[in-house]
Amino acid sequence: MKLVTWNVNSIRQRLERLIALLARHAPDVVCLQETKVTDADFPVAALREAGYATAFAGQKSYNGVAILARSEPAEVTCGFRDGADDGQARLIAATVADVRVICAYVPNGQAVGTEKYAYKLEWLERLRRMLEREADASQPLALAGDFNVAPADADVHDPEAWRGQVLCSEPERAALARVLDWGLVDAFRARYPERVAFTWWDYRELGFPKNRGLRIDHVLLSRPLIERLEDVVIDRDERKGKGASDHAPVLAVLR
Repeated sequence: MKLVTWNVNSIRQRLERLIALLARHAPDVVCLQETKVTDADFPVAALREAGYATAFAGQKSYNGVAILARSEPAEVTCGFRDGADDGQARLIAATVADVRVICAYVPNGQAVGTEKYAYKLEWLERLRRMLEREADASQPLALAGDFNVAPADADVHDPEAWRGQVLCSEPERAALARVLDWGLVDAFRARYPERVAFTWWDYRELGFPKNRGLRIDHVLLSRPLIERLEDVVIDRDERKGKGASDHAPVLAVLR
């Protein structure tokens, strides 16, 4: 199985690039974040023509998540279903073949100490509680998406400059670690314990040409899937050129 996660940063603006990515990598499953489109405007027909069934949860201009699969996604759920969902389209789950796939777009957090930062920390805690309530770590499960958290200094181009800042603060890292502690493994770090690599580069100040990036897009796998992991690839080529998203896709290859 090939699984891709990508913050597409508007599926309408990057539909052509998405179709090309599907042809290039031929993934079995794709998790998309920041689709930024209502459900009525999701490009179902274009993706069906490319060979993919779709499950999605969207809203106008902001957020939005989707799962694309070569086979029809089953048992689709949206949100935490904990009685406190607020209309932000940030979480969708589906079963594809033998794998439970969860696609997440974690809030950015804006700045440490703000209400949006507190919302982010609570969102990650709700994610952990959902896993405890609804999932089974002994079964094949993939949690993939834009987590807006660089787990460690090795995932940051300039750790000192980012020290204590949003995306890299210790409370955010601890919140993500609690999600992992439920029974998940960071696929990239499992495959490449020492490698320095990034998945996001700011559009401003020549972030990508100067490789001033962060690794904030992750594929987190349960133990049964980690045992099947062959490789993890960050598709830097997709970040190049005019009209690119500010995120690179991450591809996990499983036996």
